[in-house]
Formats: sequence, structure tokens, C-alpha cells
Amino acid sequence: MTIGLFIPCYVDAVYPEVGVATYKLLRHLGLDVTYPLGQTCCGQPMANAGFERMSKPLVQKFDELFSKFDYVVAPSASCAAFVRVNHPGIIDEPHICETAKKTMDVVEFLHDVLKVKALPGRFPHRVSIHNSCHGVRELGLSSPSEQHVPQFNKIIDLLRLKDGIEIFEPERKDECCGFGGMFAIEETAVSKQMGIDKVKRHIATGAEYVTGPDSSCLMHMAGVAKKQGLNIKFKHVVEILAEGIG
Repeated sequence: MTIGLFIPCYVDAVYPEVGVATYKLLRHLGLDVTYPLGQTCCGQPMANAGFERMSKPLVQKFDELFSKFDYVVAPSASCAAFVRVNHPGIIDEPHICETAKKTMDVVEFLHDVLKVKALPGRFPHRVSIHNSCHGVRELGLSSPSEQHVPQFNKIIDLLRLKDGIEIFEPERKDECCGFGGMFAIEETAVSKQMGIDKVKRHIATGAEYVTGPDSSCLMHMAGVAKKQGLNIKFKHVVEILAEGIG
């Protein structure tokens, strides 16, 4: 099985340790992982700003660069969702968007494709789960609370494989943190208050860390926590899953 590792903009520029952890974890699981050096943004920021059609050259380049792999794996639910849901509608026929259907967030790849049942290492900390919007409602990483369906959470399933961890979920567990890309810029006051409310609910669980599948959401909440003097730490879920891997 060949894996094309896609590292989104936020990870590459601000949280490179998340990309390193993803690579280490996939390699530990015996996979043939390649990081294509020519990769660029998937086009999501343009689409969020209302210029989806202008992202077409990026989408075509992404498709050409990653089409040869069995799966494309990214440590970002929002970017994986954008590729899978939006890319096919941006590329015109007769070009076929080969990569969309095989692009996955690292959580769903580990849970649904590899069906990982054991992971090495310990993480002896109390952790609160942040269910990001794209992960819940476009990738199905957890069950939406507004729907009357059996409850599940793939993030929690994987974290339970780590010894010593204590896992919690906040009140209103899949409510948006207020990031939302352009929303955080255009509606700053609303975004800020949503972030404050979300961080306080995470703190109320008694957790030491907030974790989730999107560095962008974690960055937003970490910024809010720092400015408000709220004492809690933030760590991408793949960093916890890779804890203890040399």
C-alpha cells in the first residue's frame, strides 16, 4: 500500500511537528509513505473567501501529484474534507479527479482502513476531545449530536489504544469553536466569544489537554486561551497517537 502524505498549510507553516508525527506513525505501521515535495495548498482558503473557481490550478496540481498513490493521508479533517467534497466540482470534465475519493484524514484512515487495534507508548494525561466541524459532518469522524443516530467517535476509539490516557468530552461536544477560516476574520467578535465558550467547556472537564484532528481549530482555541489567561494545553491527536514511537 502506497501513501501520499499531504501536509496542509497550517501544519507546514505553524505546526510542522504534526506532520513529523504523522509520518512517524504511518511508517511505524509498516506503510510505504512518500511526501511529494511539489505539493501546495489544496485551495480551501480561496473557496472559504468565495473564490473557489480561482483554486482550479491548485486542485489540478494536487490531483496530478497524488493520483499515483493508493491513499492520500493528511493530518487535517478540514483539508481532507475539502479535497474529497469540493475538488470534483472544481475540476471540469473530461479531467477526472482521481484523488478525491482516496483522500482521507489520518484519523479515519487509521480507524477505517488500517483498523488499528494497538499502539505503543503511554500518554498519562486527561484529554478533552474537540470534534471539528468538517470532521463531524463531512468525514463522519464522530456522530452529529443533532441527529438521532447511534453515538460513535473514531478519535476516542484510537486514543483508547494509548495506555494511561483519560478521555473526556465537553458539554455541547460538537459545537463550532469559532474558527471557520474567513469567518474568524469577518466576524471577529462572534468568533472570539465562541472560542472563549468552547475553551471554558473543555476546561470544565478537568482535562490537561484539548486534542482534535485540525491544527487550525486548536490554534484558534490556543490563542483564545492565551489571551484570556485560561490554563489548558493543546495537542493534535496524531501527536498523542505517535507518542512513544522512536
